Amino acid sequence: MKKPTKKPEAAKTEKPFPLPVNEARGEVPLWIGDVPLVLAAEMGRLSAVSSRLQCKSLNDLFIRLSGVEASATWAAIELLAVKGNVMKALEKLQLRHFEACGIAFNAILAHHFDGDEGNAEAVDETA
Repeated sequence: MKKPTKKPEAAKTEKPFPLPVNEARGEVPLWIGDVPLVLAAEMGRLSAVSSRLQCKSLNDLFIRLSGVEASATWAAIELLAVKGNVMKALEKLQLRHFEACGIAFNAILAHHFDGDEGNAEAVDETA
């Protein structure tokens, strides 16, 4: 009996991100499996992450987030998400998602460290 031949997989195309992302406010999109989230490094949220992780400095927080340490990644997803189903995302979180998490964390932190003042009008529109 002849084995069925495997059909080549269709080229993967990025699916459109279904949630609005206000980049002027420093928001970034993140997929955890099939769950879309929008993260933002607002100061209150960063403070909550820092407190939960018992960071001693901003540098400590930055290193733990950019290094995608497991507890830091969990806390950051939970506390920095401003849109999306956080609980569903955390249920689906696997080590393979950590690279995308690291990219997202670095992007939201860069918004503060790069001196980007953002677009005040866009921020006011979301408030």
